[in-house]
Amino acid sequence: MSPTTAEPNEIERSEPLRDNREESHEDAEVRRREEDRRGLFQKHPAAKPIVFLVAIVAVVLVGWFWWESRQWEDTDDAEIDGHIYPISARVAGQVIKVNFDDGWVVRKGDVLVVIDPTDYTVALERARADYQDSQAQAEAARYGVPVSSVGSFSQIRSASADLEAAQAGVAAAKKEADAAREQVVEAEADAVKLNKDVERYRQLLGKREISQQQFDAAIAAATAANATVEARKAALLAANAQVTQAQSRIDQANAEVKNAQITPKTVAATQARADSADAQVLRYKAALDQAQLNLSYTTIVAPVDGVVGKRSVQVGSNVAIGQDLLAVVPLRDVWVTANFKETQLAHMCPGQPVKIKVDTYGGRKWDGHVTNIGGATGAKFSLLPPENATGNYVKVVQRIPVRIDFDGNDKPDFNKDGLLRPGMSLEPDVRVADPCRNR
Repeated sequence: MSPTTAEPNEIERSEPLRDNREESHEDAEVRRREEDRRGLFQKHPAAKPIVFLVAIVAVVLVGWFWWESRQWEDTDDAEIDGHIYPISARVAGQVIKVNFDDGWVVRKGDVLVVIDPTDYTVALERARADYQDSQAQAEAARYGVPVSSVGSFSQIRSASADLEAAQAGVAAAKKEADAAREQVVEAEADAVKLNKDVERYRQLLGKREISQQQFDAAIAAATAANATVEARKAALLAANAQVTQAQSRIDQANAEVKNAQITPKTVAATQARADSADAQVLRYKAALDQAQLNLSYTTIVAPVDGVVGKRSVQVGSNVAIGQDLLAVVPLRDVWVTANFKETQLAHMCPGQPVKIKVDTYGGRKWDGHVTNIGGATGAKFSLLPPENATGNYVKVVQRIPVRIDFDGNDKPDFNKDGLLRPGMSLEPDVRVADPCRNR
């Protein structure tokens, strides 16, 4: 075949092929447009059950999260709380030793700070000497009480006996005086008779009826009788003087009795002095005890196990009474203070379980339980509590502190690694769906 005759036939055959090719391209374009107009489920028939399943799962998850959210209450306004023991000086003086620094772990009874004890040792010795001296004085005063009491009793008895003897002496002297008076009367009667006999004998002598001897005997008898009268009168005067003397002894005995009756008051005064001496003993004993306490206060020890913090004392510092030196934080005695909104407390009560997530340790959680709910909102305990009665009152949701204790905090090994420290931030989740054990 020549090239001139074959070329037109090839051209004629190529034109229908090109038309068929263009037609198939248009069909493909149409089919593509039709496919674009179909939905997802028309394009992917297997997607419909998958989407339906995903929807069911999503609804279940949303429902589960919604239900679970109603079972728990959480807050991010929470921190770990604990007791901080401030260590202060109870006596003034110069610090001579500091055994611990910030962050050091101490045990109960460890010596933290030592204050120079010299002055307090001297004061203790002086107080001890005063106490021993007061004891000696009190003992001497107590010995004086029975001595004074016995002396008073003896003096009263002696004075009473002297008074009775003086009264008996007066009675005896009066009887002697009465006897002397009777003797005077008797002597006077005898003298009168003898004197009359002398007168009669004188007349008889003049008549020579009696002898001179008889007359002289009568005169002698009369003279003797007169002398007897004078002697008896003198004896009467002496007896009267004895009576007067005996009566003066009665007055003296009465005075002695009165003085003896005062001696019980002297005994009471002696007893009072003994009681005062005993009181002095107690006073000096108290001073001695105080001196011993002051000496013991120069050695400051840790009151609990914990960690030292906020140290502000140095060796050589002169500290005053009540001055803060450092603080001890017991790590075993920690709890959570969570400030929940008042709208979260409707179903919260003591005893409900808590999941505690501490920010420091990421996903690690501790178990706990609600211990109590605060008695008032935090605002009420502030320095300037809000006054809702003012005209510009704006209602604000208040927060109430809730105490949460860690489970097992009563065990000796609780927080022994010191992971939980006061001031750490955390997020507690309280399961409010659980019943209240303490309500």
